[in-house]
Amino acid sequence: MKPTGDLSLVKKINKSLVLDFIRTHSPISRARIAELSGLTKATVSSLVNELIESHLTYEIGVGQSSGGRKPMMLLFNGKAGFAIGIDLGVNYIFTALTDLNGTILEEYRVSHRNESVEQVFAKLTQSIREMISRAPESTYGIVGIGIGIPGISDEEGNVLFAPNLGWDHVPLQSMLEEAFDIPVVIDNEANTGAVGEKQFGVGQSASHLVYISIGMGIGTGIIINHELYRGSSGFSGELGHMSIHFDGRKCPCGNYGCWELYASEHALLEQARIVLGIEDITVEALLKLADEGDAEAVRLFERLAYYLSAGIVSIINGFNPESIIIGGRLADAQKWLRGPMLEALEKRSLPYPRAQLNVQFSELGIRATVLGACSFAITKFFASAELNRFGPPV
Repeated sequence: MKPTGDLSLVKKINKSLVLDFIRTHSPISRARIAELSGLTKATVSSLVNELIESHLTYEIGVGQSSGGRKPMMLLFNGKAGFAIGIDLGVNYIFTALTDLNGTILEEYRVSHRNESVEQVFAKLTQSIREMISRAPESTYGIVGIGIGIPGISDEEGNVLFAPNLGWDHVPLQSMLEEAFDIPVVIDNEANTGAVGEKQFGVGQSASHLVYISIGMGIGTGIIINHELYRGSSGFSGELGHMSIHFDGRKCPCGNYGCWELYASEHALLEQARIVLGIEDITVEALLKLADEGDAEAVRLFERLAYYLSAGIVSIINGFNPESIIIGGRLADAQKWLRGPMLEALEKRSLPYPRAQLNVQFSELGIRATVLGACSFAITKFFASAELNRFGPPV
């Protein structure tokens, strides 16, 4: 006889499986779930009843018959709870509230001066409280908080190294969980952006994609065979720190000639201050100038496209993805970046890896990161023991 623990684990797995079919195939019948999952109709019926009791699914009426009795159709209850997703930028915090389907309901943005961890943390908690105050009443309330950071973190949610923030070993997850008593997930912002694009954006049909997040630095999220690739110890994707200029300038990461020193938002603004002589120039102001036909502004974007292509060539030749998605605020500069960038890629990358490649600009923009962060938080909630209760929390 198998131990009780094994039976409990099997039930937990089966319930997650049934819930996933309801989430992804709604409206769907019990019989169809049994057919797709391989579980018996009795097992499916029992688990569905528990999910209805837990307010995670509900019946919406009968569907079309395929010869027998008309089936009762099920729908996932995306409003049973809500998640908070955060894009923690070098000088801003962008926060969104989504339902369990990943639909954005509220957004909130604040700037910060990055003077200290304490100053940024205060802005972060302010943003979270704002989203909590806007969340509608629901069975499970705020199920989790996901945060995309411009750096690397470990499995405990410690920010190990975020050079553009100047953070080193900051226990961000535990700090937030202590403040709000809500589960928190911390990940690299390019990873969260890649997941956001894969689930909700232009990357939905791609099996192999690389998401390039261009902010004050450059990060990349890599999807291989529909799964986020993390590497042997979880720190993959730091391609913003590959050298495109072997003996170039020193980067805060310690390397020399890093890609992000030449092709990031920071690099663009640094060059714009020199060329235009405007000390407090912004990306938005540059976009406006280019849109008005300013030749210098257009040339600045074309220069950026050239340096972007230098790194993308290595991604094409090294990973052979079917899709490369350029995201972050500079995705708004597609009009001026796309042409010169594709021209350079045509000249510099190997033809066979490039043959079936689709280079796209994100339509989600900075929302890709918050959507991916919410997805991580929601996934953690669905995997939690809470869902194995018979009924909602009391």
